[in-house]
Amino acid sequence: MRNKQEIMVSTIPITTARHNLGQIVKRVIRDKEYFILEKDGIPVLGVMSADELEDYLELQDPKVQRSIAKSTEEFRAGKSRPAREFLAELQGTKPKKSKPRPKV
Repeated sequence: MRNKQEIMVSTIPITTARHNLGQIVKRVIRDKEYFILEKDGIPVLGVMSADELEDYLELQDPKVQRSIAKSTEEFRAGKSRPAREFLAELQGTKPKKSKPRPKV
């Protein structure tokens, strides 16, 4: 998923995209940029990385949506703990005491 960075979306005609496909692919992968391709001024296609498309498609799965909802509910009910504590438990060491988190 995206960090809190500015999302760059460029709109270009399909003919321009066809002639510059290699450059567009580089920008999508390297700069995490999105493209909207237009035909006769009408947006017809969006271009994003395959990783982001997989993430998007996974989030459409009702099973995944239920899992996210359940996790959010448990978090709000205070059934979570800092990652530091969990990692310390896995490693068999004692974690440093952390301040209690306020409930959301």
